[in-house]
Formats: sequence, C-alpha cells, structure tokens
Amino acid sequence: MAFFEYALIGYFVGILTTAPVGPVNVMAIQHAVRSGFHHGVYVGLGAVVADTIYAAAAIFGVAAVTQFVEGQIKLIEIVGGALLIIFGLKIWNTHPHLSKKGNVKEHGFLGDATAAFFLAITNPGTILAFVAIFGGLGDLRPAHDNYFGALVMVAGVTAGATSWWVIVSAAVSRFRTRIDDQWLDRANHIAGAILLAFGALIYLDLAFDLFS
Repeated sequence: MAFFEYALIGYFVGILTTAPVGPVNVMAIQHAVRSGFHHGVYVGLGAVVADTIYAAAAIFGVAAVTQFVEGQIKLIEIVGGALLIIFGLKIWNTHPHLSKKGNVKEHGFLGDATAAFFLAITNPGTILAFVAIFGGLGDLRPAHDNYFGALVMVAGVTAGATSWWVIVSAAVSRFRTRIDDQWLDRANHIAGAILLAFGALIYLDLAFDLFS
C-alpha cells in the first residue's frame, strides 16, 4: 500500500477518534464560544499531542503483537470490532454539557494546551480506541516491519486531529450563539454511529472470509 494511503487512513482515524464530544471537546468549545477561534485551537493542540502519543503506542504496539502472535489477526479483529461497537454505544449515550457562563478561564497557549493534554492523556478510553481501530484495520495497517509506513499513518492521525480542532473552533466561533447541549448530542450520535458502522464492517468482512 502506498504511503499516501497510509496517511489518508491515519487522517480519518485522527478525525474519528477526536470527534466524540468528551471533556476536551467541551473545553475547546467553551473556550471558542467565550474567547474565539484561537483559544479553541490552543486547547485542541494539547489534545493532539496526547493523541499522537497514543496513536504511536497503539500502532507500534499492535504491530509488535501481530509479530508475536502471527496467525491471530482474526482474533485481533474480533476483539477490535467488539471494542468499537462498545465505544460507539457509549459515545451515543453520552450527553455532554456546555456551560457558556461560569468559571471558564483562559491561561494563554501553554496553559490551555497543557490542561487539554492532561485531560486527554489520562483518558484510558483513548488508547483503547486507537488499539481497537488499528487492530481492526487488518491488511490496511502497515506490516510489522514497515516502520516508515507506521510513522506516516501516525502523522496522518496528527493531521486529522489538528484539522478537526481547526474546523470545530472556526465553526464554533462563527456560530457561537447557536451551540448548545442538543448540538453536542447530535455530534456524539454521528460519531457513535460511525464507530458502530466501523465495527459492523469488521464483522461483515470476517463473515465474508468465513463463508467465501
């Protein structure tokens, strides 16, 4: 597979893992609503660093596991598909709350980014989501000895996550008066549905291989 394809897959994985509305998204949205585009991006960039670390750990970890348990790829895909479905259901049923008033402080680029980094890096669901997605990619994932391909995919994740924060911060700062809890619910329903569909596709592919 070409490196461009690895980058493109990583890009969409970065968006998919960043889109669910959790604490960091709410924090970024609140900053963008109150202080504009740049503060929303500052928050997002802290989370991007955490996502990049987790993505690298997941893709190289999955590669290492694949190398040691060669022949167990189907088992990895089964577990990954199940985790994606579980995460999809959890995200679908999560109802984040946005406070446009109250104690929402801005601390400049470093402070906002650092706060978001620690929020993201201490969320165990993030690494599990990356492991589930990369484990479910099967042949679309770089081979265990293709380190450059893995780095390209991680770079794609970084680019996708960064793009998400730029787009969200721009949209929120532009339409700040229309953002409410119902909007956040819809965003989570979309992200949850995508994860559920991804998990279902993994099982459809497994079923196709089984009966073909």
